[in-house]
Amino acid sequence: MKYLKFIVSFILTIAIFYAFNTKLGAIPPIGKFLDPSGGIWQNEKDESITGDLEIKGLIDNVTVHYDKERIPHVFAQNNTDLYRAQGYITAKHRLWQMEFQTLASAGRLSEIIGEKALNYDRAQRRKGMVFGAENSLEIIKADKESMAYLEAYKDGVNAYINQLDPKDYPVEYKLLDYKPEAWTIDKTMYLLMYMTDMLCGGDSDLEYTNVLRKFGKDRFDLLFPDFFDFDEPVIPKETDWSFIDKEITAIPQSELPLDSISETMVKPNPHNGSNNWAVSGNKSYSGNPILANDPHLGLNLPSIWFVMQLSSPSQNTFGATLPGALGVIIGFNNTISWGVTNATRDVKDWYKIEFKDKNRTQYKYNGTWKNTHVRLEEIKIKGQKTYIDSVIYTHHGPVSYDHTFKANDEKEGYAMKWTGHIGHNFTRLFYKLNNGKNYEDYLNAISNHVAPAQNFAFASTNGDIALWVQGKFPNKWKGQGKFLMDGSNPKHDWQSFIPQEFNAHTKNPERGFISSSNQYPTDASYPFYVFNDGYDTYRNRVINSFFRSKETFTVDDFKNLQNNNFNLKASELLPYMFEHMDISSLSEEELDVLNIIKSWDFYSEIDKMAPSIWDAWWTDLYQIVWDEFNDPNSAMDYPFVYQTIYMLKNHPNDAFMDILNTPEKETANDLFLITFKNAAEKLINWKAKHGDYNWQAYKGTYVGHLLQALPAFSRFDLPIGGDKNTVNAAGKNWGPSWRMIVEMSSPPKALGIYPGGQSGNPGSKYYDNFIDKWATGEYFNVLFMQDQNETEGIIATQTLTSK
Repeated sequence: MKYLKFIVSFILTIAIFYAFNTKLGAIPPIGKFLDPSGGIWQNEKDESITGDLEIKGLIDNVTVHYDKERIPHVFAQNNTDLYRAQGYITAKHRLWQMEFQTLASAGRLSEIIGEKALNYDRAQRRKGMVFGAENSLEIIKADKESMAYLEAYKDGVNAYINQLDPKDYPVEYKLLDYKPEAWTIDKTMYLLMYMTDMLCGGDSDLEYTNVLRKFGKDRFDLLFPDFFDFDEPVIPKETDWSFIDKEITAIPQSELPLDSISETMVKPNPHNGSNNWAVSGNKSYSGNPILANDPHLGLNLPSIWFVMQLSSPSQNTFGATLPGALGVIIGFNNTISWGVTNATRDVKDWYKIEFKDKNRTQYKYNGTWKNTHVRLEEIKIKGQKTYIDSVIYTHHGPVSYDHTFKANDEKEGYAMKWTGHIGHNFTRLFYKLNNGKNYEDYLNAISNHVAPAQNFAFASTNGDIALWVQGKFPNKWKGQGKFLMDGSNPKHDWQSFIPQEFNAHTKNPERGFISSSNQYPTDASYPFYVFNDGYDTYRNRVINSFFRSKETFTVDDFKNLQNNNFNLKASELLPYMFEHMDISSLSEEELDVLNIIKSWDFYSEIDKMAPSIWDAWWTDLYQIVWDEFNDPNSAMDYPFVYQTIYMLKNHPNDAFMDILNTPEKETANDLFLITFKNAAEKLINWKAKHGDYNWQAYKGTYVGHLLQALPAFSRFDLPIGGDKNTVNAAGKNWGPSWRMIVEMSSPPKALGIYPGGQSGNPGSKYYDNFIDKWATGEYFNVLFMQDQNETEGIIATQTLTSK
């Protein structure tokens, strides 16, 4: 018996040892994870920010000061050392995030997560993310200076990785049981493609084709108009475009294919956008231009931005950087400031491809057969065999959809044409901006920008303000790119590009301010075709009305505007609904809900219940109006929000108002009542379960960890008002990702805040210490150092020396 006990004990010991040192499904090796000397407990300490560190390859010493916000102020004697130090410092605080985002971009998540990431990885490869990154790297290789700085940044990252002990790996590596790999320049390219896809990776060509086929052109044009019935473009509508002498592409006499597809790839959040604006000295309280920017992106931890000051003999720049890319992306130096918003231009089109046979080695083009080429995408899967995906490429681009991926016919496919695949030198753009001195330098910096299309706002100490809608834009015939096109017809190709000097822009406009919030770039007088890509219709009107409301503005005015929660959309529809809704059948409880929203002042503040009622009511109304679009066999996008409200007010008896699954013939007025009752019931039930449905509780804004919002590493139920249609565009998990206000004094004075913290370590107090201030509309005062020896406000200093 004692031998049996010994054998059982031995087997149990082996089993426990195996379990504690083996990753079981999604569970990390428990022994390694909880190991006191090398597991998660090692991640409770903050990164070191004092003393001397030896960094291989430095030419001179680099001084890194840290202020109380844990913002590094990097002072180098040359730019090569500056970017090597930037790479090292960024990796020290954000290594896991840097690598994870590049793996996501390149379609490599299956390597660390397993088979459940395979379809995501396939989609990334089929979008040509790696292809686009490779094209940009080829362009950059011709620029020796850019390559030298990218090499320096890479070496700085690797200097940090190489001195890491496994016990010091960021906690996410321990959770997923893998280790960091060497940084490469390719990874910086993948990161920039990640941002390009996030900001210009959306399109609706295939969905719109299905709408066109199902409802016809007249109905499509009514629901998806080229222009709305108001006119508040990015570039002032009084702009004279008579200097443009480029011929506009003629509309070809040809038919469009009307194919159907039931499912398209997951796309970036359609609300990804931003606000930026600037006032001239004439409209500023101090006589100095003031610029503001707040890009609206997903709310994640670690934050998408890492704030730094980068100083060398040629530049002194402060602002938000992207972990993995060199330079400041949104910020200012001693003489200029800049901010960006998403221009949301349609720069991705789809082409139907007809293959000669099932081998798909040739496709029809211009009356003959043109050769394809195949890119074998090797997708490594943790614990399994490598998956090989054969992606066919045409002259248009990758055939993203074929019979192996979301389509059916072996002899047909859909190819993507996207400016994101065009190689360009992102590094040179931001290097020039960081070193810019005036308007000419700013224009020179952005002039060769390709993608993503951005509205680049500008202000300078010498008094200039400007805005360019910048990117590489196809010179399309009217209507080109709305729908699937014929990949065999050369006239459906992009015939040319709009010359850069004819991109929409303004400098020192007479009105004294510039602004953009993802609205239409110009009015109808701009000669080139610009497709309505679902442009913003609310924030821009609030912003521009504000800047027309008085003669001069202060920094406090800018703060108030960035945090403005006025809901223009609700204010334009609700009074009409109240007037036209028959309330005779409402219960006492429903009347109580109605009275709450009828007394609303249309400000979506956290302590009010009316915004919750509006949100529940509008969500149900929008979906029920367009129930005809819910076809499981045909992917379709709902019509624009602004046009939905236009239809409710101006076409209340339209056939679209009828609910398909009821015998009655409903009108808009009926829908108001039906959806109000649904919303009231939802909120009454919500209150019984959760308590008061004030806007903070009901909206439930959260900042989630990049790993599917791991609760322990995320922040929930934040006290922030607004919604996606207010200037303070804070949704449930999306919103202002970096608020910046800069007054162009000499030197500039600035404020900033973002929903996160400088550290990527969940065990650090600097991981999320900005979030509470961000939610309540507070800022930190930027410490913009002019001399590395003047250390007021500095709490620690580290010196990087050559190894």
